[in-house]
Amino acid sequence: MAASTYERLKLHITPEKFYVEACDDGADDVLIIDRVSTEVTLAVKKDVPPSAVTRPIFGILGTIHLVAGNYLIVITKKTKIGEFFNHVIWKATDFDILSYKKTMLHLTDIQLQDNKTFLAMLNHVLTVDGFYFSTTYDLTHTLQRLSNTSPEFQEMSLLERADQRFVWNGHLLRELSAQPEVHRFALPVLHGFITMHSCSINGKYFDWILISRRSCFRAGVRYYVRGIDSEGHAANFVETEQIVHYNGSKASFVQTRGSIPIFWSQRPNLKYKPLPQINKVANHMDGFQRHFDSQVIIYGKQVIINLVNQKGSEKPLEQSFATMVSSLGSGMIRYIAFDFHKECRNMRWDRLSILLDQVAEMQDELSYFLVDSAGKVATNQEGVFRSNCMDCLDRTNVIQSLLARRSLQAQLQRLGVLHVGQKLDEQDEFEKIYKNAWADNANACAKQYAGTGALKTDFTRTGKRTQLGLIMDGWNSLIRYYKNNFSDGFRQDSIDLFLGNYSVDELESHSPLSVPRDWKFLALPIIMVVAFSMCIICLLMAGDTWTETLAYVLFWGVASIGTFFIILYNGKDFVDAPRLVQKEKID
Repeated sequence: MAASTYERLKLHITPEKFYVEACDDGADDVLIIDRVSTEVTLAVKKDVPPSAVTRPIFGILGTIHLVAGNYLIVITKKTKIGEFFNHVIWKATDFDILSYKKTMLHLTDIQLQDNKTFLAMLNHVLTVDGFYFSTTYDLTHTLQRLSNTSPEFQEMSLLERADQRFVWNGHLLRELSAQPEVHRFALPVLHGFITMHSCSINGKYFDWILISRRSCFRAGVRYYVRGIDSEGHAANFVETEQIVHYNGSKASFVQTRGSIPIFWSQRPNLKYKPLPQINKVANHMDGFQRHFDSQVIIYGKQVIINLVNQKGSEKPLEQSFATMVSSLGSGMIRYIAFDFHKECRNMRWDRLSILLDQVAEMQDELSYFLVDSAGKVATNQEGVFRSNCMDCLDRTNVIQSLLARRSLQAQLQRLGVLHVGQKLDEQDEFEKIYKNAWADNANACAKQYAGTGALKTDFTRTGKRTQLGLIMDGWNSLIRYYKNNFSDGFRQDSIDLFLGNYSVDELESHSPLSVPRDWKFLALPIIMVVAFSMCIICLLMAGDTWTETLAYVLFWGVASIGTFFIILYNGKDFVDAPRLVQKEKID
């Protein structure tokens, strides 16, 4: 059967080999991985020794080489998300990392510690929610891309035909991908967000689906991965597709988001908002043109919606983006700058209608993809909105949800679900589903890039800005600040290891993980926390006299404030920076 992988698997383990048995009806294949030579071969069920220890698994994520040798990563738990045109979609919820080696006695103490750290990195990536797969459907492509394929494409395995931008375990599957005969054991896994809902309007039932596909090219965390790389890949690039399925007809609307596509950085330095730095020597036009050349080839026309501030530290980025578009002079690219914070200040989020009205005609021109129940394509989407803010998270998601609703309004009217003159935002039951799904999408993308849930989701969920939403945004901003400064170096290293941007070499004379931390990295932050805590305690537990209490407060207050300013003076010395050197410099 073409374009499918085995769904039911058993893993048999012996001291010498891993045996992965296909348990689908009629299957007799067994994948054998030699734990000594690492050779991968195909056999049949009778070759599995009865002495093997057996356990069920739900997929092979791939293999990776660490200090101790090779490891096999398998999916051990999954949750059903729903059915997509009679194809079941799963979320992988638990994994196991199995060593080829039977013992670690060949490692030194330093190598053991390094190997432990690398395993912790892999586990960190695997615990970030959002890994999805299907054994019978290609989740990496949009409906429109899948409708415009050759018979040869249809016969390819899921791994061969997948859009490599969105195969997060592509590096882990490199050994299996080299052997076409074992491709039915190679399961492409998507990272992002998928939700499916059966909905009803006017007594007419339809399926509504939202898919966000995160690119594994230039992937990373918020402050360590910005802009583009030399190949034109943008940081935090996400393709989001909204799909409607009604009476056999299918419609979809695709949008993209991605970092401002020039060479810029914003490294953490303990300041709440580090100053963005535009590279003064890089050839911005080369990377910029590479980025949009690929976007135009894949998606068609590009309508850029730049939501960053048009004053302050974000202003140079907006100006540079506008200048680059003008210099490129492409008729396929249109640029719109909309200062989200300025226009919506004082909680005037109704002013987002200004932007929607401004792009309404463009959206009608771009259209959407629609194929009828007979498989005939009625309309194609001629291009996409490419939205961005600084992080391509909070402001971006709000705008994308509004554009998607406008497209959905047109689609449901054309399909006959909505009556003429009916408004989608008046359908209370569906609106609740719609808003919550887009807010969940925002949270998923934000957690994967910034480490916390999204901001401004109160508007996405309710259609209005609330005081409680402002408080939650403040809390999430505080958590982001901590993670971005004190844990994102480890997170970035973890992603680079997982995606193959860094390769472990056990023969390396000097371990990158053995770089000692400056004493200030631990000392001064601890002093500041202790001093600030003592200041609060002194206020809560007054001394014998008012003067004594004031003296204590002044002492610890000055200590905490002084330490804080020392840190800010040279904050980069105190942040958790990545320690692994990537294969290719991307800044």
